Amino acid sequence: MRNKTAIIIVGPTAVGKTAAAIQLAQLLQTKIISADSRQCFRELNIGVAKPSGEELKSAEHFFISSHSIHEEVNAALFEQLSLQWANEVFKDNDTVIMVGGTGLYIKAFCDGLDEMPAVDAAIREDIRRQYEHKGMVWMQEEIKKKDPGFYFSGEVQNPQRLMRALEIKMSTGRSILHYRQRQKKARSFNIIKIGLQLPKEALHTNIDQRTDEMIANGLVEEARSLMACKNLNALRTVGYREMFEYLNLKMSLSEAIARIKRNTRLYAKRQMTWFRKDANIQWAQPGDLSALKKIAGF
Repeated sequence: MRNKTAIIIVGPTAVGKTAAAIQLAQLLQTKIISADSRQCFRELNIGVAKPSGEELKSAEHFFISSHSIHEEVNAALFEQLSLQWANEVFKDNDTVIMVGGTGLYIKAFCDGLDEMPAVDAAIREDIRRQYEHKGMVWMQEEIKKKDPGFYFSGEVQNPQRLMRALEIKMSTGRSILHYRQRQKKARSFNIIKIGLQLPKEALHTNIDQRTDEMIANGLVEEARSLMACKNLNALRTVGYREMFEYLNLKMSLSEAIARIKRNTRLYAKRQMTWFRKDANIQWAQPGDLSALKKIAGF
């Protein structure tokens, strides 16, 4: 397997990862594994910027519309499935493309995950319920009080990580930091990481334009059809969260759209903070095919 290579394309939302991945997949005549924690849900389309039907036809994708929002999908499952898919592709091809902005999923594929303890389901549900009613500030204060070590580790802007840290602390009495061994698992194939980046102003323009396109393409109607499921983990995400607030008459449509744009910019910033910590990522502009090919080694 040492002659096999996974080319991983990362970067913030709306930077142009899908187009770049398809270009490389077509050049290498290979397949793509999506590393997006929301595009895997078949019920979600407009709000997760899922690749178009034309794009999906141009290169075969794994982990797109593969699961239901009623299933539990997490990084551990992604590690298992993505390695299976990679090995399947490697039977006929020396290269597989992975693309996405979910940093933890990409870490799971490249390095594996630490073994985490079982969590009390009642504690998990209670935390989620209180978060729904009291918001991020409540969760940040709880983790600061119960697990100050994690609080001061600098990961307190991501609600999913806060929930995970809080539920582990309350279930086991120990900090999630205790279970992080940071021991990388060896992979039998080579890994090349390509990061796509744009100047901040250009990325923000892309985010604003894509949000407007989502609204024009029916995001309000899609969110309305999912209202009964709004408390599911899959729907606690930018785009749907703000639309649910609008549909519950808590804000105007224009305010909801403005919040989607703002929250997407904040999400993109968090993604870049994660990826910039990885010294193995080589950076390029999304439209520079020659640079992408050079980094990919062909």
